[in-house]
Amino acid sequence: MARDSLWKMPSRKYADGEVVMGRWPGSVLYYEVQVTSYDDVAHLYTVKYKDGTELALKESDIRQKLKPDLEIKHFEQYSLRSRKDEKKKDEIYSEKKIFTTVKTIEKAPSKTKELEFGGRIGTFMLIFLLPATVFYLLLMCKQDDPSLMNFPSLPALESLWETRVFGIFVLWFFLQALFYLLPIGKVVEGLPLSNGKKLQYRINGFYAFIFTAAAIGILLYFQFELHYLYDHFMQFAVSAAAFSLALSIYLYVRSLKAPEEELAPGGNSGYFIYDFFTGHELNPRIGNFDLKYFCELRPGLIGWVVINLAMLLAEMKIHNLSMPSLSMILVNSFQLLYVVDALWNEEAILTTMDITHDGFGFMLAFGDLVWVPFVYSLQAFYLVGHPMVISWPVAAAITIVNCIGYYIFRSANSQKNNFRRNPADPKLANLKFIPTATGKGLLVTGWWGFVRHPNYLGDIIMALAWSLPCGFNHILPYFYVIYFICLLVHREARDEHHCKQKYGLAWERYCQRVPYRIFPYIY
Repeated sequence: MARDSLWKMPSRKYADGEVVMGRWPGSVLYYEVQVTSYDDVAHLYTVKYKDGTELALKESDIRQKLKPDLEIKHFEQYSLRSRKDEKKKDEIYSEKKIFTTVKTIEKAPSKTKELEFGGRIGTFMLIFLLPATVFYLLLMCKQDDPSLMNFPSLPALESLWETRVFGIFVLWFFLQALFYLLPIGKVVEGLPLSNGKKLQYRINGFYAFIFTAAAIGILLYFQFELHYLYDHFMQFAVSAAAFSLALSIYLYVRSLKAPEEELAPGGNSGYFIYDFFTGHELNPRIGNFDLKYFCELRPGLIGWVVINLAMLLAEMKIHNLSMPSLSMILVNSFQLLYVVDALWNEEAILTTMDITHDGFGFMLAFGDLVWVPFVYSLQAFYLVGHPMVISWPVAAAITIVNCIGYYIFRSANSQKNNFRRNPADPKLANLKFIPTATGKGLLVTGWWGFVRHPNYLGDIIMALAWSLPCGFNHILPYFYVIYFICLLVHREARDEHHCKQKYGLAWERYCQRVPYRIFPYIY
């Protein structure tokens, strides 16, 4: 009888006080935890993470601790130094083991359960709504009276397409691809994937910008009419949209043959339209050519600067000006600074949600190749047909607004990136943070103790400064800042959701310390 009772008692694999590896809920990451108790009824272990977080885990979510030399490694996301310098850095900070993280357990991502952007219906509508919005904005800008209620007449369909324009766009795309493939610039590693692997990326976007500037300079020297872009602007937008659609179809078809572990965590729903829109494959590559990473900064972002320059030259030609208007100079200068900053700090994009979470589908393809160059240049396009004369004091005031936004944007991003690269840096000793079970720290001082997304705040202030040179006669040039606020509020909500899942109680503590999301004392 006693033997039967003993046989029926639930078996317990791990003892109180035992140090094991516990899976963080909602992820495939395992971290060092200590067993504190066991519930015989629910068959759950209560474990304690290094940051003090206590969770109840099933036995299937716990693993035996690996050998010390295989178990943990210094936390780093990517390196700005050569491997020789990295070795020296590891020796210097070998005793500072505050930030450690466990190697990920290789596991295929699960199906996407939480659908964003309105799910299947929402993404289906966005596939048509996004191109329609771009074409509507461009048609409005061409009107003498671009009031919202003054709907533009639709042009003839045959006028929207010209094979030569499409050929120029394709040539532009492959020219940037050629610059991307040049063996210049350092090669760095991205963040670990779900299977523990790290992809390599060549950082040479700024060089691509310099080569592009040289090519444009040569064209202008030989009297190439760059305002051809202005004269055929709508046709270029249609060509870019057609190219992005073809690229999206290719990306989805190839993703059907991709291994499960290479699929995007947010684009693996099993629904065709949703996965086509959000992106089914996380990092589609042709050899070492990373399609998503390339499109993020190259064709569209550099193309935005070229379009602005074309608008500046078109303004001078149409209005017989010996030099550009002050408004046009401000818009070109502000946005040039923004693009150059992005390319100079290209490496920082490797930690963004676009790279680490979102797949490469219609959303990013259309956004990178169409939305960015043709919507972000809206102010310059508007000023060609609706010139605005501003005084030097007004220009100075607008410049100050842009400088404030840029200072917040750049200093906040630099603070975050420096902390991620080397949290043990003595220069960052004054920064306070909340430790998490993932090994990362959540900053609660500096800009990141002011609001949760200070870089978004700086972005919005700059967006306002880009629109102010256009005056207040129409709301159209302010579409960008209105859209950008909506975009960043939505992105902030996505960030909050993912961070809450990733950091658990540590994120709740962070939100208590930093209550405002983007706008201090407002939101």
